[in-house]
Amino acid sequence: MEIQAQKFLPEGWESTKENFNLEQLYEAKQNGTVIQGFVNKCDENYNLQIHLDRDIIGIIPRNEMDAMNQDDFGMTKQSICKNKVNQFVQFKVKEIYDENRLLLSRKEAEQEALNWVKNDLKEGTIVNGIVKNIRKFGAFVDIGGGVTGLLHIEDISISRIKSPEERFFIGQKIKVMIKSIDKENNRIVLSHKELLGNWEDNVQDFQEKMVVEGTVKEADQYKNGLFIELKPNLVGLAEYKDGFSYGQKVNVFIKKIIKDKKKIKLVIV
Repeated sequence: MEIQAQKFLPEGWESTKENFNLEQLYEAKQNGTVIQGFVNKCDENYNLQIHLDRDIIGIIPRNEMDAMNQDDFGMTKQSICKNKVNQFVQFKVKEIYDENRLLLSRKEAEQEALNWVKNDLKEGTIVNGIVKNIRKFGAFVDIGGGVTGLLHIEDISISRIKSPEERFFIGQKIKVMIKSIDKENNRIVLSHKELLGNWEDNVQDFQEKMVVEGTVKEADQYKNGLFIELKPNLVGLAEYKDGFSYGQKVNVFIKKIIKDKKKIKLVIV
């Protein structure tokens, strides 16, 4: 599946740029480019403050902060401002008053991203994302411009996990596949397990009689064996032994690889 270029996460996404000189900021304003910066402060009027360079401060006013989460007066909810401190946000440059002070708009970047979701984004597309929040049932991933999708726990890997924290941490940059889109309600469901390779892809890294490290998952229903994860999308079954717990790292001997049944027999050593 071809990877779609991501227009809302900046160039050099793997090493996000924090600082911009004045020339770059003028160029971003002229071209309407969405850029990203680190929020240093939520002031007493619930405006966001972003240091774009040593002496350049950008302000996202409360009324330019969010396109969706607004109160009854059309203003961004106070909690949104507080929650953005010490996080990266994306925005457009609206005005440059002088060499040291700029007016920014997160709302414009978010609205452009929402239009992208409604008009251009397709199911099956692979995009860049940043993990923004983790719950027991899954992870919320920002795919650009403040647009967030839900990655359910069962779509993180084929190998069953008890918590998304086994795979991800907040702020982690990952690739996700668009699983479904509700364009009317701006709801996006994501998947990650398809990007980890299928059984045939992953088993190529292993051979019979190898000793490798794995992670204990769970015992089978009748305690005839222990499921051992070798890779996120590759699990083998070892002979059952007491004294091993979920998540424990163990060394295993690969006794047999049965490719036609997609099974791997292991022995804990």
